[in-house]
Amino acid sequence: MLRLDQVSKTFRLGAFGSRELTAVKDVSLTVEPGEVVSLIGESGSGKTTIGRMVLGLASPNKGRVTFDGVQVSGLRGRALHGYHRQVQGVFQDPFSTFNPVFKADRVFALVRDGFFRSVPAAQWRQRVETALHGVRLEPADVLDKYPHQLSGGQLQRMLIARALLLDIRLLVADEIISMLDASTRIDVLNLLGELKSSGLGVLFVTHDLALGTYISDRTVILRAGEVVEAGPTETVFTNPSHEYTRNLLAAVPHLHRRWDEPVK
Repeated sequence: MLRLDQVSKTFRLGAFGSRELTAVKDVSLTVEPGEVVSLIGESGSGKTTIGRMVLGLASPNKGRVTFDGVQVSGLRGRALHGYHRQVQGVFQDPFSTFNPVFKADRVFALVRDGFFRSVPAAQWRQRVETALHGVRLEPADVLDKYPHQLSGGQLQRMLIARALLLDIRLLVADEIISMLDASTRIDVLNLLGELKSSGLGVLFVTHDLALGTYISDRTVILRAGEVVEAGPTETVFTNPSHEYTRNLLAAVPHLHRRWDEPVK
């Protein structure tokens, strides 16, 4: 379904673009229907840049991003519009996605204006309520409310419901639970697991190794824009082959050990 082949992305820096920053270098990965692929790396490793290229928000300088064999960076106009009916992204901070001046369900109205203008109002309301039930939200609890009246978990699930209204096939989930409390994180992860079982492919972008292991089928470890390790999640986490992965795993706090106890 989704394929990245030797993808690289560089940015020009400085007043006259005299310096060059390589954000992503020769990255290859795939995401199949009904599969969750975790893209794990520290800040600045290129995770979000990869997500932006998958969503068509940035173009690679080298390599190809393809969806069903069609190159994403070449899509324009109606073709790009059609692509976004199948591929959507949900990002880290749900509060920044919503305009505090408008009610939160305006995100659904924007989807209707962009993709379903011919759908009657009553039918659209039913679609919205069905999508909300699909992310375990009661319409009466969130519709006609302003963003400040809702929790971060509710807002994040509303954004996932917005994506589901388009009947998408791939979701780019970029740090979508890093700003949520622990109990809400599990709710959102379990929701992604349910969507995966219905055939949705998910590119799960995170810096948190523990969260990356929870639902992912395969894991890709990034360091400074390059893939240092990739494979089935269980293999990557139980028998890592790269020193960087081993160091990351060693740095994860353990609940059974205090910080001042020596590592055995």
